[in-house]
Amino acid sequence: MSTLSDTSTWLPLDGLAPGFDANKAPVVDDLREREFVLRDDDGVVVFTFAGDGETFLVDDGLYYVQLPPSDRETTSLFLDLRDGRALVVITTIGEAGTPRVTQRFRPATIDGIEVRGEPMAPSTALIGRRVLWVYSREHAYEHVYLSPHWYTWQCLAGPERGLADTDENTVYQVRPGIHVFTWREKVIPCASVTIADHRNARDLRSHGVLFGLDATGSHPTQFTFGAFGRLLSTTVHPPEFDPAASAPVES
Repeated sequence: MSTLSDTSTWLPLDGLAPGFDANKAPVVDDLREREFVLRDDDGVVVFTFAGDGETFLVDDGLYYVQLPPSDRETTSLFLDLRDGRALVVITTIGEAGTPRVTQRFRPATIDGIEVRGEPMAPSTALIGRRVLWVYSREHAYEHVYLSPHWYTWQCLAGPERGLADTDENTVYQVRPGIHVFTWREKVIPCASVTIADHRNARDLRSHGVLFGLDATGSHPTQFTFGAFGRLLSTTVHPPEFDPAASAPVES
């Protein structure tokens, strides 16, 4: 008989997929046939949209684009056409290591759009929050954002009900109250990229992707999803014990 602690019995990534995307937002076609030139400290990246991938409207002039995977790598793109800023997140399945799936972050500016506001940058704004996320009528999880490096998840409904773990995370602020939240799991070889609107504590909204290896352990799999959420509670630490102040923000 398996136990919750027996990680060998945990569902593979593709075992979670059926029905998990019920609350996914409709895709939009706003960016079709448009080209964007992004600039950062490492150079220039050009993206041309010809109908591949999935595009979601997050806020006025703010888009999340999930490109199709290329072998063992996938790219998530966040474009702020109001403020001329962008963030590219590259998720890669490695040959070994913990976590097996890693991520790189490239904040950039968009050519041809006046750059305004603050850069998309690492943030500690979510630390101390406990949030309920509902992905479908059958799938619900809570997140507890612990520090710049760690968060804890617990499945409240669905095939993983009762499972919980603490995994690596990275958070970038895109606009005030809107954050890219990513995580990298150590038990299942997968990682996620999401963008979440936290401005209304009673009506949170997120859009994202899960990418990793399927049940065979050799083939990449990817699916997009969405969730509705609400803030359950907030922990405020005394200044001398504040995780946001005592640990560096990783990029």
